[in-house]
Amino acid sequence: MIVIGENIHVIARAVSTAIRERDAKPIQDLAKVQAEAGANYIDVNVGYLRKDTEPTMTWIINTIQEVTDLPLSIDTMNPLAMEAGLKLCKKKPLLNSASGKTESKEQMLPLAKKYDCDVVISVINDRGMPAEGDSKLDSIMDTVAYANDLGIPTENIWADPIVLPVSTAGEGQKNALATYEFIEMLPQALPGLKSTVGLSNISNGAPEELRPLLNHVYLIMLARKGLYSSIHDALDKDIMSISKGGKENLIDLVYRTWDGEDIDLSSLSQEQIDYVKTTKVLAGEVLYSDAWLE
Repeated sequence: MIVIGENIHVIARAVSTAIRERDAKPIQDLAKVQAEAGANYIDVNVGYLRKDTEPTMTWIINTIQEVTDLPLSIDTMNPLAMEAGLKLCKKKPLLNSASGKTESKEQMLPLAKKYDCDVVISVINDRGMPAEGDSKLDSIMDTVAYANDLGIPTENIWADPIVLPVSTAGEGQKNALATYEFIEMLPQALPGLKSTVGLSNISNGAPEELRPLLNHVYLIMLARKGLYSSIHDALDKDIMSISKGGKENLIDLVYRTWDGEDIDLSSLSQEQIDYVKTTKVLAGEVLYSDAWLE
């Protein structure tokens, strides 16, 4: 699986401070450790970047490329910042992201064409976020057709179904199920299209100590449906192992649980029990609560 390391994110205080003070070391350290951990792309999430847009983006892209030759995923909704970043990339970058909203299609997709880069397109459109798997698919098909008309080949497009927190009052679990369905339908509906998710969104709002467990199990379940790429914490050794095909015993246990096998918990370790219980939550069999492991 292709891993996009999420660790350079302006929401992190250390990152935002480093950008504001033009302190290269924290940014470069994060880039290097993600590369060493096995990330395939480095995500550069600068938010909207309203102030000093082009100078700031120029500084951060050059700062990262001084220490790694991994391709970059430029993550901003500001088209000026996006173009400032794309034109500096030494390797084919990933425009992260566009959507089916009219403004995004008109501003972001021409940049993907101009710089001949891959582009993440979310299922969000002018009507909001589709809730069901088939409506997510309809939305992305419309936007892919628009992109194709601009000259962007389907092979350059990565579809994002948008992951919601599983803790969101029933909607999170419904969205998880719709996402499995969406990813499974993509290859036949749009051959050549890739899929990606912002994985950590699934655990937003959950107790901090339990967030990695949700992330790990969800990645296993999405991978079974054919997920191509995940944007996640590249410094989490367990999730990196899962993304590269490791943790086979836990993966098999998740699959068996998801398939409805009656698992004897008394024969399992505590870690295995936690994986079984979390699978049932993410499969919609058990209603989410912060005490789902108890």
